[in-house]
Amino acid sequence: MWFAKYGQAVLVTHERHSRLLMVSRQPNKAADPVVKNLTQLCRSLPLPLRRTITFDNGTEFAYHHRLQKLSMRTFFCDPHAPWQKGGIENAIGRMRRGLPRKTDLAILSENRLLALVRAYNHTPRKCLNYKTPAEVFCYELLHLKCESTYRPSPV
Repeated sequence: MWFAKYGQAVLVTHERHSRLLMVSRQPNKAADPVVKNLTQLCRSLPLPLRRTITFDNGTEFAYHHRLQKLSMRTFFCDPHAPWQKGGIENAIGRMRRGLPRKTDLAILSENRLLALVRAYNHTPRKCLNYKTPAEVFCYELLHLKCESTYRPSPV
């Protein structure tokens, strides 16, 4: 996501199944900080959730090959074909409601940015059977369940 003030950017990633959004500030449009943030973000995910990643054709993704060390295959959309990455386009459109292009990231607090991402991730979606992206990600993709580590007591 680029902003009107030169050099201000936010890296937005979108998990396709759950529609979970992950955001990190970028110091500039250079490829090196982008791939470093992506590596840090993807390294924390379980291997089955980091099989592929699709980019648009921006120069900020020039070092995409570095993600192969995380066993990720990288793909690029065709030029001028935003429908090939409709999920992220929709997510950025929703985020623009709270972060218009004229927003100055230098005065936007980290708490405000995270609050906007939390609001997005905790809004139920019809396409997710009225679950939130966070619920689907945690319970269906990460398989987190509340289970006791103790055997049930005999009755």
